[in-house]
Amino acid sequence: MRLSRSLAPVTLAFALVLSLPYDARSHARVPSGHKPAPQLFGASCRTTVRGSHVVAYCHNPYVDTDRVRLHIECAQWWDIDTDGSPVDTGPAMTVRLAGRCWKDVRAVWISHQKVS
Repeated sequence: MRLSRSLAPVTLAFALVLSLPYDARSHARVPSGHKPAPQLFGASCRTTVRGSHVVAYCHNPYVDTDRVRLHIECAQWWDIDTDGSPVDTGPAMTVRLAGRCWKDVRAVWISHQKVS
C-alpha cells in the first residue's frame, strides 16, 4: 500500500509530460512553405486638374526610392500629349509634378519605377 502512494506523484508527472501539446516540445526549424511578405513600395500620389493645368503631389512613405513621372493625355487631337521628366522620390519625401495641355485634359496618370 505504501509503495503505490510513493509512485503516484511520479506517475502523475510522467502523464503530464506525455500530454504536453506538440508545440510546447522543442523541434527542429523547418521552412513553413509560406512565401515571404511582399516588400511595400510606391509613393502615393494625388492629382488635381483645373482647366488645362495638372498638378500632382507624390509622397513616398517607404524606404526604397520611387522614380515617379507625370503623364498627361490631352483631349484635342492636335494638342500634344506630355510625359514629364522622372523625379526620384526618396523615403519620407513629397514631390510636386506639374504639366498642362493647350485646351482640355483627357487623362492623367503617374508611373512608378523602383530605383535600385
